[in-house]
Amino acid sequence: MAAVSRVFRLAGRSELWPVGTVEALRGAPRRFLLEPDSELEAALLAAGLEFELLSGSAGSQDVFLIPMHPLETLVALTDRLLGPGGCPWDQEQTHQSLKRYLLEETYEVLEAIDAEDMDQLCEELGDLALQPILHAQKAEGFDSAEVGRRIVDKLIRRHPHVFGEVEVSDSAAVLRNWDRIKAAEKGGAPRSLLAGVPKGMAALLRAHEISKRAARAGFEWPDVEAVWDKFREEERELREASSPAEVEAELGDLLFTVVNLGRWMGVEPEEALRRMLDRFTARFQAMEQASSKPLDELSAQEWDALWESAKQAQSGKNSE
Repeated sequence: MAAVSRVFRLAGRSELWPVGTVEALRGAPRRFLLEPDSELEAALLAAGLEFELLSGSAGSQDVFLIPMHPLETLVALTDRLLGPGGCPWDQEQTHQSLKRYLLEETYEVLEAIDAEDMDQLCEELGDLALQPILHAQKAEGFDSAEVGRRIVDKLIRRHPHVFGEVEVSDSAAVLRNWDRIKAAEKGGAPRSLLAGVPKGMAALLRAHEISKRAARAGFEWPDVEAVWDKFREEERELREASSPAEVEAELGDLLFTVVNLGRWMGVEPEEALRRMLDRFTARFQAMEQASSKPLDELSAQEWDALWESAKQAQSGKNSE
């Protein structure tokens, strides 16, 4: 193929084309060749621009129109929102003010996963993807392109068993290599294995990650029965605690032991608690609907009867 004289990368939505794009294309006495893309084809036709789908060779005077990947288009849209004539609300946001939306969108993704609703998951992943792009395009010193380059470089470095000659026997070996490579990237200076666990993580997630990293370093019980022994010890110490400070400390120890029990049993504690809360919420709401009088007027026996009824109804739905 002869070299084309010019290449345009265009979004599938004409609203995101740079100012003057239509006029520039209309005024060019050249043939436009387009890679097949339904969105961009429709946008060009709507703008009254003629083109040919690329099927053979191109001449030196031809213009090659390349459709942007949808994620590139999202970056272009974000720049439009943040730029002159864009959205005042988006422009007023800061990294701090956007933190809550990153968390909210993450939880909505988790909810769609739990519901096994793939259409909803697709939509929520889009909402979530917008958040890091907003942060990157607002940042000083880097943008989404630099974020992409850094994570690609990092993943290639940390997967030598895929992109190099290193051989691994299982996922545990992958994690050991990951820790070793990560330490080397930091200059090889002594660094705690727990230093990379964010303090802002949800407490159960943080506890699980800390316990996993400590175990990888050899700080581990010999078997699950030893963890159960530790659980009973912590339970006894909690019962014997005599001050609020002691109760808080011992309750923390007991919760951390429960997290380790979950790890030994292959259960994510955060996920287990989320699912339990979903079950409790559904059963409680079923009791509210089934009760013939206000809940605060129920006797203990009536509470038990309603709870068991809601529990059996939920079990029946889950088995269908």
